[in-house]
Amino acid sequence: MAMPRYKRLVLKLSGEALMGGQGFGISPDVLKYVAEEVRSIFDLGVEVAIVIGGGNFFRGNAAEAHGMDRASADKMGMLATVINSLALQDALEKRGIQTRVQTAISIPEVAEPFILRRAVRHLEKGRAVIFAAGTGNPYFTTDTAAVLRAQEIHAEVLLKATKVDGLYDSDPVKNKDARFIRTITYQEVLERQLGVMDMTAISLAMDNQLPLVVFNLRGKGNIRKVVCGEEIGTFINR
Repeated sequence: MAMPRYKRLVLKLSGEALMGGQGFGISPDVLKYVAEEVRSIFDLGVEVAIVIGGGNFFRGNAAEAHGMDRASADKMGMLATVINSLALQDALEKRGIQTRVQTAISIPEVAEPFILRRAVRHLEKGRAVIFAAGTGNPYFTTDTAAVLRAQEIHAEVLLKATKVDGLYDSDPVKNKDARFIRTITYQEVLERQLGVMDMTAISLAMDNQLPLVVFNLRGKGNIRKVVCGEEIGTFINR
């Protein structure tokens, strides 16, 4: 059996990834698929924490563009991430993975508050932990929240699951000659504004030397391949 390269990691999922072919909400088939992919690395003994966006329900920056107050819009987006987190928790537990949802905003009837020591203890006990509601603050994306939580729990890597194979030097949809990038530095991502994550998240990862792997979630088995050290996706490091 392949041995995992990492003992503890954070997996970042976009809310849009849960939609599947729908234009809104959560696809039960995609939810099942994601849970099975997580199960594949959980079975390797890897400690798994997850951060999910809320774009399948609501995006704060999009609402701001239509005149809504940004702080209010972002709080609505945080609640959308809680919905996604509870859905994934249910799917994981149906596959035998004990899971805890911790939120950065207080919703005690729904989930635990984010308490770092408790989160680490859950991981040590073999539970998956889903961090919901971003950082709990407006103006910060769930990408930044994922990097922050990864640093706090001392994760060895952040896996950014996307709908493309990794980073390209230009948009592969618009440019058929776009060149795939296997490895790149944080500084190059910032300078070239490649847009895989927001600049605050990349800067925070760079300052703390947190390795990032950007890969295609839709490739069955890709999460396990990344965890076991195969050359899947784009590796971002110093």
